[in-house]
Amino acid sequence: MIGNERLAVRKTYKLYLGGAFPRSESGRTYEVTDSKGAFLANAAWASRKDARDAVVAARGAFAKWSGATAYNRGQVLYRVAEVMEGRHVQFCEEVAAGEGLSQSKARAAVDAAIDRWVWYAGWTDKLAAVLGSANPVAGPYFDFSLPEPTGVVAVLAPQRSSLLGLVSVLAPVLASGNTAVVVTSKERPLPAVTLGEVLATSDVPGGVVNLLTGDAGELGPWLAEHDDVDAIDLTGAPPARAMEFEREAAGSIKRVLRPPATEPDWSADPGLTRMRAFLETKTVWHPKGF
Repeated sequence: MIGNERLAVRKTYKLYLGGAFPRSESGRTYEVTDSKGAFLANAAWASRKDARDAVVAARGAFAKWSGATAYNRGQVLYRVAEVMEGRHVQFCEEVAAGEGLSQSKARAAVDAAIDRWVWYAGWTDKLAAVLGSANPVAGPYFDFSLPEPTGVVAVLAPQRSSLLGLVSVLAPVLASGNTAVVVTSKERPLPAVTLGEVLATSDVPGGVVNLLTGDAGELGPWLAEHDDVDAIDLTGAPPARAMEFEREAAGSIKRVLRPPATEPDWSADPGLTRMRAFLETKTVWHPKGF
């Protein structure tokens, strides 16, 4: 303390991998500033090795998460919304600073993000009924089609909407039973870092969500070509490089969700599109009378 003034405690945030908070393997960090250029914190600059570690963690968590009952996944995701509500003020401050919003608009964005999380939590045990079917067949058989999670999904989060956009691309991946490796907004990562702390203190098993702060342009190609990534959401990819990432993804035949042509209205009704994008359909035949 100098006189009556306290020295500012400058924070250096870490990654969120496998339920833990490691430093970047590269040792690199970068400065995060507010919308006016004032310093907010230092964030870890994730490397290719960090991305590989995140994929390993997500793959290790997939069997348990996808094998849980849909009702239980919904409970876990709802718990995340509860913990987010408890940190409402912090989220509002970070969204306002990073996006240059007024307090009222930041509060509305945070409210919408929490509501969006609850909305997806409510869908976990309804997807099979809505997206599955009993198929008519010519013969003494039952024929059912059922949705199943794709696997490990890499998500390049929106660059501008630091919380509502992030939740809108992450929650559907989890609600449909997948695990996620997320590259956050580079310039506005603090709400994502706080969300990592929320996930760590809620009931989400370690490895189900892995958050990488850094550059989507640097990490995107490695995630797109990684053989153990089953799908990739290119929403936050640099527009000039999205096609490059899609070509990289074709090498290991993974599902690709292309980026929107323009910035979406993240407050709009999301529908089932993002959940359906990361589901496979399994068809089962069973003879009648046995």
